[in-house]
Amino acid sequence: METLKKPFVALTVIAIIVISLASVGPLVYKLITNPGIRTGGINAENAVPATTGVDGHWNLVPGSGANTTGVGFTFNEVLPGERKSTSGSTYQVTGFLDVSDGQLTDGEVVADATTIKTDIEKRDINVRRSILHTDDFPTATFQVKGPIDLTDVPDDGTVANAEVPGVLTLHGTSRDVTPTLDVLRTGERVIVAGVLTVDRTDYNIYPPEFVAATIAEEGEINIRLVFEK
Repeated sequence: METLKKPFVALTVIAIIVISLASVGPLVYKLITNPGIRTGGINAENAVPATTGVDGHWNLVPGSGANTTGVGFTFNEVLPGERKSTSGSTYQVTGFLDVSDGQLTDGEVVADATTIKTDIEKRDINVRRSILHTDDFPTATFQVKGPIDLTDVPDDGTVANAEVPGVLTLHGTSRDVTPTLDVLRTGERVIVAGVLTVDRTDYNIYPPEFVAATIAEEGEINIRLVFEK
């Protein structure tokens, strides 16, 4: 009888393991492959001509509808045989712009990295604790290096481009960057959006490598910022 019990027990254990893997497997795959929450570009569908001049002190506001203020990241996760993009965003962003005689003379944007979210809570915790180390580096900042000529930005509700040199501070490390950003003057607002291509190693970001996936060195900082006087 004892001899018969051993194979039965072994088969039972194997069955439990198989059932457990079947239930956990989809969750693990979802954690790795879900695309997350990406901060998009400007939506100019309902744009109208500007109703205020470009000069003045502009404060960052939450925005509305398809043009809400947000800052985030997009990086490729390198999986066996494929690459998947993962994005995260925060809407806890503060900042300002100062424009005088059509020249952007000063400006700053500060994003709360502790509130970055993808679309999976476990991944959010991992990003904050193990990759961005937000306990030590709770914010990411962009400081404008002016003056920057904005006189070519139209006031008719169409999108223009502008190079905006500045200093990006991420993970406690600062680097000079010069992104080309989309700029829209619409009604009482100025909306700025675009992508900053970054190499995470330039900012001393070295996340742990997991068995299933590693994170590519080059990625994006995605921004969409809404300003009002």
